[in-house]
Amino acid sequence: MRAWQVERLGEPGEVMRLAEEVPRPVAGPGQLLVRVRAAAVNFPDALMVRGQYQVRPPLPFTPGVELCGEVADGARRSERLIGNPVLPHGAFAEYALLDAAAAFPAPGALDDAEAAALHIGYQTAWFALHRRARLAAGETLLVHAAAGGVGSAAVQLGRAAGARVVAVVGGPGKARAARALGADLVVDRTAGDFVAAVKEFTGGRGADVVFDPVGGDAYTGSTKCVAFEGRIVVVGFASGRIPAPALNHALVKNYAVLGLHWGLYHTHDPQAVRAAHDELTRLADRGAVRPLVSARVPLAGAADAVQLVADGRSTGRIAVLGD
Repeated sequence: MRAWQVERLGEPGEVMRLAEEVPRPVAGPGQLLVRVRAAAVNFPDALMVRGQYQVRPPLPFTPGVELCGEVADGARRSERLIGNPVLPHGAFAEYALLDAAAAFPAPGALDDAEAAALHIGYQTAWFALHRRARLAAGETLLVHAAAGGVGSAAVQLGRAAGARVVAVVGGPGKARAARALGADLVVDRTAGDFVAAVKEFTGGRGADVVFDPVGGDAYTGSTKCVAFEGRIVVVGFASGRIPAPALNHALVKNYAVLGLHWGLYHTHDPQAVRAAHDELTRLADRGAVRPLVSARVPLAGAADAVQLVADGRSTGRIAVLGD
C-alpha cells in the first residue's frame, strides 16, 4: 500500500516521504483493519514528526492521529468508523488499524472529511468546556486560536451550550472564519487588544471560562480578563511557550486554572469518551456542530498539509482524502 513514512525527525515538509510499497498492517487481537477514507491533520502530527510530542513511535512510522475509515474485513466489514489509529501505522496511508474498543460510528450527518475531524478536537473541547469548566448557558466563553481545529470546535460547542463566545484569532482571514462559526465577538490579536475587548464586551466582568490551547501571551492576557470565579482551561501550548502561573494572582482574583489532557480519559473513564461521542453525534445530526474543513487534499498532499498546520497557517482542519 501507499503510506507516508518518517525515517528521521524534523520539519514535516522535509522528512515525510510517500512510499509506494509499504506492507499493509495486520490487525491483532481487538483491532480492526480499516481503509482510510479521510484523515484530519492535527498539530500533534507536526509535533510527532519533529520528535516533540509525548508519544514517540519508533522510526520509521506513519504519522496521522485521526481518521474516518471503512472496516476492510471481518464481521464489521464496510462499517464507517472514526478514531485514533494504532501507531506506528498512522492515518496518512491507504490502510490503518483501530482499537475496536476505541472506535466510534461515524455520524451519518457528516461526510468522511468532516467525520474524521470530529474526534480529537471536538472531544477535547467537549471535555474542557463541560467536564472541566462546567460551562453554563449565559456565561461568557473566551476561545483562543478560535479559527483552528480545536478552537473552532470550542466556538461551536460554546454556542450550542448557550454561552456568549469571544473568539481570538490571528489575522483577517481567520477572523472571517470565526464570524462564520457564530462567535458573538471576534478579536484579531494582530490588530487589537483582546483583554480590553473582553472587558468592554462583558461590562468589566470578564470571561467566565477561557479555552486556551495557545499558552504564552494568550494565557497571561487571560488572567487579566477572567471573571470572578472564572475558569481557565489549559489545553495546550501552540505558542511554544509554557506559562508559569502566579498562584497568588489566582488567589487574589478567585479564579481556577484547570488542566485538560483528553487522552487520559481513554484509560481513566472510557465510558465518558463514548458518552461525549454520542452527544457530539446528536449535535451533528441537528446541525449544531459541523467541523470546519478548510481544505481537502489527496494523499500525496499530506506532507504539505502537516507543514501548513505546523507553521500556524491553516484554518480549521485540513483533511487528507483516501484514494
